[in-house]
Amino acid sequence: MEPIRREDSDDLFAAVVSQDSVMRWLATGRADSRSAAEAMCDDHVAHWTRHGYGDFAVRDAATHAFLGRVGLRNRARHGVDLGFALHPRAQGRGIAREAGRACLDLAFRRLSLPAVFAFVLPDNTASIAALRRLGARADGTVRSSGLHCLRYRFDPAAMAAAEPVVNDDGCADLQLVHAAGPGSPDDRAALRDGLSDPLGANGLGLVWADKQHTLTAVLEGRPVASAGWLLRDVAFDGLPRRAAGLGDVLVHPAHRGRGIARTVISVAVEHARAAGAETMILLCRPDLVPLCTRLGWSRPPVPVTFQQPDGTRTSPLTTMTYDLAGLSDPTVGVDLRGLPF
Repeated sequence: MEPIRREDSDDLFAAVVSQDSVMRWLATGRADSRSAAEAMCDDHVAHWTRHGYGDFAVRDAATHAFLGRVGLRNRARHGVDLGFALHPRAQGRGIAREAGRACLDLAFRRLSLPAVFAFVLPDNTASIAALRRLGARADGTVRSSGLHCLRYRFDPAAMAAAEPVVNDDGCADLQLVHAAGPGSPDDRAALRDGLSDPLGANGLGLVWADKQHTLTAVLEGRPVASAGWLLRDVAFDGLPRRAAGLGDVLVHPAHRGRGIARTVISVAVEHARAAGAETMILLCRPDLVPLCTRLGWSRPPVPVTFQQPDGTRTSPLTTMTYDLAGLSDPTVGVDLRGLPF
């Protein structure tokens, strides 16, 4: 299993996109063209760039023949889902289960995701059986890609008793650890690496809220990045909304530019979703705005107010939001109803 590359488009076309018996169960419902396969590969590569995880090309270990694709896809409205599409000659051999196990191992043991879903057409009995053998449980129905699908859910507990899968997935042995509370002072000091104001917030003279959760990225036993968040009822245009406030996004200076922040933010969003948040909010320093934009966050042009010991203040930072529930962007203003985060 290797992250899908643009160069895999011919193999993807031959094994998956040109196969009616495979494509009938996917979004298009029919075999498609080589250009469609190229577009799919471009989309897979872009997903890896945005999130640091995604779909893998699955090849025969002995012959290196391309068998299909299996992987994790982050869907803005639904969360992270496990999907697979294999050439007919690869079906019925346990490959979906073996590769799916590796993806779930990545999701839960390496990324600390709170849940993984799968969406399947009701008549796709073979995929449903594979999902159940992997430990999925039925979790209602949903419309995905315009289709009525059964939804299945994997939880970390379903993988806890399974043997770890040894794989080289391109994530450079990065380990994400989720913990309650604002995080370890020692970890925060290590990430600052002697910098007095790595978040660029000291000069704002603000009192900040403590985070309720922390996600720490560890590489070779040392923290290399972290982010914190909290849950709160805020007001969008005067109406209540359950929000998760993201903050303290910090990467050690020696590890910046390697895409670690994207993965930490992406996984933090999924924890907020699992906790019931409808919207994620980040009071964003300027250097994070391009990254959040690439990750699908938006910048509503409205004032954001919060509380300080001396009264109500308007945020001096750029506000970025990530919609988790299909709700509208604010048009008047956002009130954080408490300290900033």
